[in-house]
Amino acid sequence: MTNNDIRPFRIEIPQADIDDLRERLTHTRWIDDLPGTGWERGVPTAYLRELAGYWAEKFDWRAVEAELNEYPQFSTTIDGQDVHFLHVRSAEADATPLLLLHGWPSSVIDFLDLIGPLTDPKAHGHADVPAFHLVIPSLPGHGFSGPITEAGWHDGRVAAALAELMARLGYDRYGVHGGDHGAFLAPRLARLDGAHVLGVHVNALVTFPTGDPADMAALTEAEQQRLARMQNFQKDGSAYMNLNGSRPNTIAQLLADSPAGQLGWIVEKYKEWIDQSHDLPEQGIDRDRMLANVSIYWFTDTARSVANFYYERFHDAAMFAPTPKGTVPTGVAVFKDGDYAIRRFAEKAHNITHWSEFYSGGHFPALEVPDLLIGDIREFFRTIG
Repeated sequence: MTNNDIRPFRIEIPQADIDDLRERLTHTRWIDDLPGTGWERGVPTAYLRELAGYWAEKFDWRAVEAELNEYPQFSTTIDGQDVHFLHVRSAEADATPLLLLHGWPSSVIDFLDLIGPLTDPKAHGHADVPAFHLVIPSLPGHGFSGPITEAGWHDGRVAAALAELMARLGYDRYGVHGGDHGAFLAPRLARLDGAHVLGVHVNALVTFPTGDPADMAALTEAEQQRLARMQNFQKDGSAYMNLNGSRPNTIAQLLADSPAGQLGWIVEKYKEWIDQSHDLPEQGIDRDRMLANVSIYWFTDTARSVANFYYERFHDAAMFAPTPKGTVPTGVAVFKDGDYAIRRFAEKAHNITHWSEFYSGGHFPALEVPDLLIGDIREFFRTIG
């Protein structure tokens, strides 16, 4: 066996780890909320305590494990780091290879509802739409690809590893979809491996004002609202990112030792980033899907790796350095409460050939509104096929 080998992978969390999780949750020392306060100060204790109780007593990790193990899974070593991935091939001869990239606090769990419709559209009532061979990795340092074993795993290095993964699987031409971290990585991968990337589709694309007064004056009312939400996020919602990006080990130690802390850290983001017509996270995302993601980060002990990914990004000189405009065709899906992307800004950096705006959904469309995301992925790749 060589480092280039692709090895079968099966998820088998030891029962002792599940028992330890339940024991830790049972002994959580809970805080008291100040009277009259709510989500504006973070996750309310009563809500978190009830959710932790459900996680400990009713959530079925073995069912999640069995669902994941229904799909072909593999691991390979790239640049010294193990990379776990699902590889689900379509029966359609002309299927397009498609790399699906998650972000945080997401994992391969987010894409489970996309697998059937994208690989076998005929079986899901669509005979005239593209089919895809799917490669769904756990990003290096995340979930079953983690923890990372050395510093230096910034976006560029991750993108290079993903390009190597697709080459190792024998895909000479492939598409990429990504959200959150994936929305940074997909365009980076296209610039790095443009000879092989046929198109990039993203949601949660981050765009920045150009500084051109004419661009600002031309913003529509919807775009002005989107920009205002981005500015509010930077002012009032980005503390988690700044802490990860500046002192990753400190927050990682807290999260690695306390499952209740890990739960609150992640559930806060579900509450703030889903479609804001919902009052509670599980009204927008299935409760067991949320807890499956939290469980993966807990069982794989990847809090440090996740936090360090932000640190590497913040300290990567190439991350926000000026670069030539991308040339690979790029499609952008903008969901109501999960996106800040503005087309005139995006077109300065990307070759935008497809742009969709949806009036529902948030930051996690694969979990919230999978049918909308599936339809947009199909439509984009149909246009560049």
